[in-house]
Amino acid sequence: MSRRARPGTIRLAQAALLLAVFAFWYAMTKPGLLPPFMFDNDRQAAFFFGEPLEVLGRIWRWFVRDADIYRHLAVTLVETLLAFGIGAALGLVLGLWLALAPTASAILEPYIKAANSMPRIILAPIFAVWFGLGIGSKVALGITLVFFVVFFNVYQGVREVSPVVLANARMLGASRRQLLRHVYLPSATSWVFGSLHTSVGLAFVGAVVGEYLGSAQGVGYLILQAEGTFDINTVMAGILVLTAFALALDAAVGRIERRLMKWQPRAGETEKL
Repeated sequence: MSRRARPGTIRLAQAALLLAVFAFWYAMTKPGLLPPFMFDNDRQAAFFFGEPLEVLGRIWRWFVRDADIYRHLAVTLVETLLAFGIGAALGLVLGLWLALAPTASAILEPYIKAANSMPRIILAPIFAVWFGLGIGSKVALGITLVFFVVFFNVYQGVREVSPVVLANARMLGASRRQLLRHVYLPSATSWVFGSLHTSVGLAFVGAVVGEYLGSAQGVGYLILQAEGTFDINTVMAGILVLTAFALALDAAVGRIERRLMKWQPRAGETEKL
């Protein structure tokens, strides 16, 4: 059995891959470095994909020279965090409740499945009418995207509790609250954090899509304005900024997960020779 690479080696490989992607991007959009692929000339490639140095320069001006992105970024982050927190909390509470209430689950199951099958992005214009063009409509859209991911993972995690463990706990006299704390929640924890990692990106999607449809601030608003003038470099810069902050939020979730799940062996620990 092969050993897992050291963390430092993995980080180095990840950095090398990122540099390789940027190098290819630069070569593809720089006249004369590579033969044209599906475009007539290099300038067409730069028009469609942007130029990495210009994109990085746009980010530098946003954060350092002009420092004019902070208010837009703050709005998008507040919308994202509210949607992520409220959607995850609702999904956790309702998932636990329905998993432990078979009758209510049987009654509500078809309605929940119907709501989940709905393409929820189409609700954005409705939320704009209901809650206006402020932060409320963006948060509402983000909640609908986050809620179902967390809900179904919690619901499935609780329902898959080992019957043997549950029977033993009941035999030892565990109350309903003790079962919830010591059996059901630990069983669903890994499912919950798996869903939270997925929900981070969806919360950003809800915020940005809402800003697309109607807003005067936010990173999505900046990207929309740049698209209107065919400024692909600013569009790519906005995408990179949103991606970086989504990764940062995902890393924060991962850190909380490692702290709360110290009892669970990490991947690779059982493979050591």
